[in-house]
Amino acid sequence: MWHLGLRPIDFFRLQLYHLVLYFMMKVLMTKEFYKWAKKRNIPGESLLAAAREIEEGCFETQLGNNLLKKRIAFTGQGKRGSGRSIVCFKQDDRTIFMFGFAKNEKDTLSPKELKAFKLLAKEMVNIPLSGINSLVKEGVFVEVQR
Repeated sequence: MWHLGLRPIDFFRLQLYHLVLYFMMKVLMTKEFYKWAKKRNIPGESLLAAAREIEEGCFETQLGNNLLKKRIAFTGQGKRGSGRSIVCFKQDDRTIFMFGFAKNEKDTLSPKELKAFKLLAKEMVNIPLSGINSLVKEGVFVEVQR
């Protein structure tokens, strides 16, 4: 660790910081994405792994307005030929899987769809935590279980 310029205590603090973030950050799905993921048999662990990758900066495309495109592996397949997800992301706070599609069903979003998702993401990142919790209770969002 010294060769990375980190003292052992600093390395420990960094690991602890990422652990705390992992358990504090909300990972959610819209009701529509939940139905799609359930139909495709995508386990919660895959979504949590994708959320961690996004937090670390590993995603396919930045679409603007806190909107990202992220590959998701279907059960028994790799990411390359599997699904794509449109995700609303706010650093250290929330990841919301908004829309999913298989690569063989749809290549990319239309300009009209992209505009709509950007507007929606802009609203989603500004919802306070109390509002997020209320929307989960109402069934608008589904929390991905750890």
